[in-house]
Amino acid sequence: MNNSSAIGVFGGTFDPIHIGHLRLACAFRDELGLHEVRLIPTGEPPHRQRPYLPATVRLALVQAAVRDHTGLVADEREVRRHGYCYTVDTLREIRQQIGPTRPLYLLIGGDSLLQLHTWREWQQLFALAHLVVATRPGFAMADLAPEVQHFWQTRQADDFAKQSAAGTIRTLSLAPLDVSATQIRAKLQANEDVSALLPPAVREPLMTYLHCKKTQ
Repeated sequence: MNNSSAIGVFGGTFDPIHIGHLRLACAFRDELGLHEVRLIPTGEPPHRQRPYLPATVRLALVQAAVRDHTGLVADEREVRRHGYCYTVDTLREIRQQIGPTRPLYLLIGGDSLLQLHTWREWQQLFALAHLVVATRPGFAMADLAPEVQHFWQTRQADDFAKQSAAGTIRTLSLAPLDVSATQIRAKLQANEDVSALLPPAVREPLMTYLHCKKTQ
């Protein structure tokens, strides 16, 4: 598939960004043939407790992680935003910037899909973008809220060659790695080695920040 003008959005706390995030972003770019994937670390997330790392640090680590990956870009808009960050607001901003006809894809995890019905104006997401879901083994449609099941069943993409601007849903064929930021944070707090779980460009600045924080 060639979506040479299409934009991908991959948001999250990235607390911190790890090899699983980067692998998903690259698969998202390659499988859908996207012109660009924007990794957007959230500033103040409405659905979880305050992140382990400050927003500016998480943004800097995302910037370091994508630096050598063609088509991956760190987007700072949610870090700079005041108050809670909602995906629908971010997609509206991007849609205003790229116009009404350019294809826009939003990547979320299967765990986020399970909670999609709790998101602000979640049904409006389909008016703004296509939804691409990275599911883990064991994911079942029956676990979705009934209103989300309806969208899952009726908006499955069957012809991406049409390159519509928004409105469909599909899964990413690449299964996520069994690595999570929660796991990494637990290891960091236990002073365990996490170097194998982080992109090489992220290791040194993260360790430097944590060392400085400890010595303050």
